[in-house]
Amino acid sequence: MKFLVINGVNLNLTGKREKGVYGTETLEEINAGLAAFCKAHGHEVEFYQSNVEGELCSRLHAAEGKYDGIVLNAGAFTHYSIALRDAIAAITVPVVETHMSNVQAREEFRKKSVLTEVCRGEVLGFGKASYYLALESFWL
Repeated sequence: MKFLVINGVNLNLTGKREKGVYGTETLEEINAGLAAFCKAHGHEVEFYQSNVEGELCSRLHAAEGKYDGIVLNAGAFTHYSIALRDAIAAITVPVVETHMSNVQAREEFRKKSVLTEVCRGEVLGFGKASYYLALESFWL
């Protein structure tokens, strides 16, 4: 199987910002671990990160027919991007919404996701393990 992990706004600063929330590993280090994990299970994975909403939408559109599943951590776009919601709804590739922090235990504005209704599922609150769990959900 082949997967795409998409990270949205500000996730390029993982390991540098709010270490108590997001940990100390960089996104590149997390991605390297995910690549090794997928390879060990006989799967392929690619990674994409952007701080630009439209670029994330374009990457979702381009995923059609190329991947068996997408893990999406949209960052703050989760809470208000109707454009991302519509991009997910427009493709047939299943998407698992993923968050390192437990957004339900944070600020009130983070408790609402406009993406959840069009995603296959949601994994949140397990730090970097959220990505692993989301990937595993595709082959378990």
